[in-house]
Amino acid sequence: MFAAWLRAPRPAAEPGIWRHGYVPPPARYEGTTRSLLVRVVIALLVGFVCWRLFLEGGLPFMGAPLHYFTPASWWTGGYEPQPVDHRGLAALELYELFISVGMFLFFARLGGWRSAFDHHVAARGPWHRALAATAGGAVVVALIENEVLPVYPLVFGHLPYRELGNVAGSVITYTLYGVVYALVVVVFARLGGWADVRARVRASAGTASDADVGDPRDLAEWPELRAAGLDESADRLAAEAYAGRMNDVDHARIRRAFESVQVDPARRAAFVASVRDNGAAACAHPSKARDLPLRTAAHDLVVAQVRIGGVTDAESNPYARRGTGLALDPAVLGTSVLAVGPSGAGKTRLLVRPVVESLALQALAGQAALIAVGAAGAELGPDGGYDVVVRPGDPASVHDLDLYGGTSDADEAASLLAEAFVGDLPGTDTRRAATALAQLLGPFRAAYGRFPGVAELRELLDRVPGPIEALRRALDDAGQQAMLRELDARERQRDVHGDPGPVLADRVGLLDRPAFHGFFDTSSDSRPFCPRSLEHPVRVRIDLPERAHPDASRLLARLLLAQFNASVAARTDRSLFAFLAFDDASQTLTPQTVRGLQRLRSAHAGVLLTLRTLEEVPEGLRPQLFGAVGCRFAFSGVTTWDGRQFAEAWGTELVETRDVTSRQVYAERPLTRLLHGVRKAISGKEVTTGAVTVRQVERERWSASALANTLPPAHAVVSLAAVTGERAAPVLVRLGQKN
Repeated sequence: MFAAWLRAPRPAAEPGIWRHGYVPPPARYEGTTRSLLVRVVIALLVGFVCWRLFLEGGLPFMGAPLHYFTPASWWTGGYEPQPVDHRGLAALELYELFISVGMFLFFARLGGWRSAFDHHVAARGPWHRALAATAGGAVVVALIENEVLPVYPLVFGHLPYRELGNVAGSVITYTLYGVVYALVVVVFARLGGWADVRARVRASAGTASDADVGDPRDLAEWPELRAAGLDESADRLAAEAYAGRMNDVDHARIRRAFESVQVDPARRAAFVASVRDNGAAACAHPSKARDLPLRTAAHDLVVAQVRIGGVTDAESNPYARRGTGLALDPAVLGTSVLAVGPSGAGKTRLLVRPVVESLALQALAGQAALIAVGAAGAELGPDGGYDVVVRPGDPASVHDLDLYGGTSDADEAASLLAEAFVGDLPGTDTRRAATALAQLLGPFRAAYGRFPGVAELRELLDRVPGPIEALRRALDDAGQQAMLRELDARERQRDVHGDPGPVLADRVGLLDRPAFHGFFDTSSDSRPFCPRSLEHPVRVRIDLPERAHPDASRLLARLLLAQFNASVAARTDRSLFAFLAFDDASQTLTPQTVRGLQRLRSAHAGVLLTLRTLEEVPEGLRPQLFGAVGCRFAFSGVTTWDGRQFAEAWGTELVETRDVTSRQVYAERPLTRLLHGVRKAISGKEVTTGAVTVRQVERERWSASALANTLPPAHAVVSLAAVTGERAAPVLVRLGQKN
């Protein structure tokens, strides 16, 4: 089954389209079904009559081009020349064949036969399209067999059989038969999409046939390895795939490892040895895991997609997107995602969990690094699906959180802490707060070789005499005069109006609680996690104590976002896609972190932010936030106030409107008035005449009222963008739909 899954077609498509088995829709016919059928029937009848008149000589001057461009010796004289010998007969048959084909194409185009075929047949599915094309091919073969189309007389009627002999004549005859019917098969195979049907049949087959083995386009045969001369490794991996010992994570992981071999040929020997010794388990993730304990969504790791729903058939959706699956991949997630919807709308279950699951699978394949942040108890997957699980405030937590983001620079650490501590306070300058923190962090690190813990930092900010004097003595003993001047500057500024020290001390106090005792430890014995680890394919989940310590949780969320923005921008190796997912981003965004979101695209990283309402974002930041993210989700239940922001972000489009104006008809003649009176008595309405005005006007793609009042449960209006600049118009999506 796995090898068959790999063979499924995945054509290129617009951002957000589920590519596994995707079939582009046929062209849309703008008219009504009745007008289309009438047009087809009329063109068919007129074409048939004209064709029969042409064959019977009833159309004058139709043979003039033939007689003009051929020698006169081929024809008899008179008003209706006839062929003299086989040369004129062959020219006449060829001319009749060309004219017949030309008339067919002309009336087919005039009557919209292709539109009718796409609208009534191909739209029903690939099998209907293939069967209809097969029937059409059978009709053409019957016309050829009955010599209604002069193919046989033209092809076989002029061969010199006597000179060729029996053997040569038979060979040439059967060869020409093959050519004639091969042309018919090729034409109707393309019309019927037989190649697509064949691919679907192969994809649904449980095992591979002998004819499939060695196909250079077959992903199960590892064509990349064969092209590089690693036939033995390719054979081993193909055997694993056919035997069912390989899964999609294995395929993606080994493919990723081979890409690293192409970049650094020195890894070739190790890659070959690992494949030879371990087969499908080669090049394993450091955790040795080859899959997640549980999957809740459909994934396609060949193109790194996760399906989160299906586009509905609503009239508001573009025709080309109706009925397609909606999927997210790193190219789309790299523009960052904003999702807004009330509690219970399904943001966690229908969006965050599938995205986190997809990035975790890609991390196992060595393609991504993930940090998932949510409240304790949020449904972000079991512990076994992560490499690191951090639970601040839980004594059983194995891992800690690095308060300083893994940096050794005091100014950088102070900038990150200031963003987390006071970035959400509109009256506090984060630059002054960062300076105040740097004036303490720098001297402390110079004196003790580490940054202060939470309790120590609070004592320094609260100006407790003992720790300040001890720090001053340590700096004096170490000869750190520059750091002593920094400490003196902090002492001078503590009584200045607007000094951020007291505010910082209050915010640090949120973390200096008994529940967090032992956390945020800066000693060498702790095992802190910091976002700088994202240069490795790591899967991290951070459970914030949202219920017991909501303010501390919001502070830690701001700290993580600030550290993530700084870490991914400083990465030297950006081959891994880094992603940070917030199950609840309330009171997390600050002006600096919103500006940082815009730089994530070039850093091969992205962020997922979910909000219950836009009221949880400062009003001045909302336009910047909508401009910084490329993917926007408006879940069912959003308010009109939130919907107005989405409507402004999605803009307007030109639509064609029809205004019908009716006016009463006044009859002047007695007979006409009598008829109008009878008509009014029957219909109960006055006799009117209508005037239709067609014009193009600009309308909102989705109005705030429509977003607030028309979205069904488990639905969302979604607009996507890719890091390459491609954009997809907002569509109504049924989230969680698997087919």
